Amino acid sequence: MNKKVTLITGANSGMGLATAIALAKEDHQIILACRDEDLGKQALKKVISESGSSEVDLMLLDLSSFHSISLFAKQFEEKYNTLDILINNAGIITTKREITEDGFEAMLGVNHLGHFLLTNLLLEHLKRSDKGKVITISSGAYKYGKIDFADMNLEKKFSPIRAYGRSKLANILFTKELSRRLQDTNIAANCLHPGAVSTNMGVNRDTGFGKSIHFLLRPFFQTPLEGSQTAIYLALSPEVEEISGKYFYKKKVKDIEGQAMDDNLAQILWEWSEQQVGLKPVKLK
Repeated sequence: MNKKVTLITGANSGMGLATAIALAKEDHQIILACRDEDLGKQALKKVISESGSSEVDLMLLDLSSFHSISLFAKQFEEKYNTLDILINNAGIITTKREITEDGFEAMLGVNHLGHFLLTNLLLEHLKRSDKGKVITISSGAYKYGKIDFADMNLEKKFSPIRAYGRSKLANILFTKELSRRLQDTNIAANCLHPGAVSTNMGVNRDTGFGKSIHFLLRPFFQTPLEGSQTAIYLALSPEVEEISGKYFYKKKVKDIEGQAMDDNLAQILWEWSEQQVGLKPVKLK
């Protein structure tokens, strides 16, 4: 029996690392997609030592750079024929408005557009799997976000929670439209809210504000392993193999609200995203 090939973005710490260890223990072949090589090497050692598996690979990926994503996809194609599970886990929170090298507000650029491009570039590999899965980490913060095509880089109205919420809303809309486009294929796409998780995401900033808030709230947070349980469930459970286009919380489908319910908006955002990342529209059979 061939090992499941599982790619996890942002796998050097937090939920990504916890997910990698858990799935490596289940005999998956794991690819850790990390931006920082030193942190990635540390994560690689940790996954191997804690899982007892040697089938773990480190590949460098910067989701804030379309060039890096395209290069990663080419390198992946050279090394692997099939991808069974793609876990779009990486995410950032910035306390001030930042711009990616491609000119996009950073949270939208990394959390949505980066994963949008990566997923599209790896679709052919996913289609070679018996049952391909795309699992995207969203958040209940999507309720604070709004898609406004007149101000996609938030030059007029920026706040960390609005920007982060918008990127997580985009994750849900992306999942819904991806599922619709892949309905006649062997690929299922779902997203999830992990709950409040104690990670380092968004803490290493110039201000001490993020660190102090993180310290005060830590007792109320889940551990990364606790927060990763729904992603692990979606990767492993046969119960969800025929479910696609849904938003999960605590291993169950959860209703969505507001703009997240808008199928037409999901299609428009997909087409806008295709244009931004330089993809030609593709009709999948």
